[in-house]
Amino acid sequence: MSEIFNIYCDESCHLENDRQRAMVLGAVWCPLDKRKEIAVRLREIKKKHGLSASFEIKWTKVSPAKEEFYLELIDYFFDDDDLCFRALIVPDKTKLNHKAFPGQDHDKWYYKMYFDMLKVIFDPQSRYRIYIDIKDTRGAEKIANLHDILCNNMYDFSRRVIERLQLVQSHEIEQLQLADLLIGAISYLNRGLQNNTAKLAIIQRMQQRSGYSLTKTTLLREKKVNLFRWHASGS
Repeated sequence: MSEIFNIYCDESCHLENDRQRAMVLGAVWCPLDKRKEIAVRLREIKKKHGLSASFEIKWTKVSPAKEEFYLELIDYFFDDDDLCFRALIVPDKTKLNHKAFPGQDHDKWYYKMYFDMLKVIFDPQSRYRIYIDIKDTRGAEKIANLHDILCNNMYDFSRRVIERLQLVQSHEIEQLQLADLLIGAISYLNRGLQNNTAKLAIIQRMQQRSGYSLTKTTLLREKKVNLFRWHASGS
């Protein structure tokens, strides 16, 4: 039987007019049969640091008071061979020119970026269940369109490879919370922000553990922390 993987996706500064230059789409993935073990371990780390098991891990909650907690989460991610991370970085959305591409608007470009982010994860011999946390009110419509585009680009018309793509609540899924943390760090660094010492410590730990700057494209076959820095045509 082909192996099944769960992919947990999130995004930062993805809206067209949010006044943020850099955008990051990202995903954490793991084998389906390891998901419960990983969730339990993440809840154990929360309780070790005096937090409720239901505490939601979020980049926006990172503070000096919780720095050690978040650093332990980063170390756990790097120490667990079943967890992997992929992100696509768009360094400057102001350089986008959708009108130069017939039929393209921000939504269609967004779907293309999602496919570019996910395509190196997919193995046609495996199966995938994708869980995504979208913040805007058009989530259900976006999910349906994204599933179609991913399957069509994979020639997966029977949806054998990409079995499922659904919206979920991030506070209920530890792996999605971990994705939020990793994506937040990549976004913070690539936006040039420096006003939170705990966030800078997390970024530094990720750089040390990965061996990458986290601002450049990694090798295509890099598995643990795989990054793609996307550039608009002509930029």
